[in-house]
Amino acid sequence: MRLKNIKGAKETINKSPYIIQNPEKYKGKFLSIFQNKNKIHLEIGMGKGDFIINMAQKYPNINFIGIEKFDSVILRATQKLEDISLPNLKLIRFDATEIENIFDKEIDLIYLNFSDPWPKNRHEDRRLTSTKFLKRYDNIFKKTPHIIQKTDNRKLFEYSLKSFTDYNYKIVKISLNLHEDNIDNVETEYERRFVLKGFPIYMAEVEK
Repeated sequence: MRLKNIKGAKETINKSPYIIQNPEKYKGKFLSIFQNKNKIHLEIGMGKGDFIINMAQKYPNINFIGIEKFDSVILRATQKLEDISLPNLKLIRFDATEIENIFDKEIDLIYLNFSDPWPKNRHEDRRLTSTKFLKRYDNIFKKTPHIIQKTDNRKLFEYSLKSFTDYNYKIVKISLNLHEDNIDNVETEYERRFVLKGFPIYMAEVEK
């Protein structure tokens, strides 16, 4: 369940040095923020930030950007970062439907972790692995389109595999139970919860 209407959330978020204000003005030149030429990995729907924070700590030579559209959720990530210095991490409060407005041919890898499955057929275009979104991603990848998805939702996973392959992605790696397959993995906060309940975690890595 999403947190809602936390008083002062927006003001607190905007004070964080990790937040990119007015991200549209950096379109095509996000490396200038990091002041290096390292790859940029993007998490769409970063939630409370556990995954992207831990990834930035684990891989200091990769630049990480997390996108989240809810103030009340990205607030939790900024709070976790208050006493941490990670020059390779930035966060953006933004809606992924407008992702082409802030990036242009500069992302090397996209992470889609436990995205909303939008189970009703009429909401298909809202799924982050729908053809509509895959077309958007084409415009932000620097070179080879490269996506890693994790989900606990079997139907979304099956839908995504078909969507990927129909859009000419090739499956690089796949797991029907990530935590039993001994694959290197950084967990999200949702993932830990699902695993404790005994749910399998599905993972697919695809390239085009």
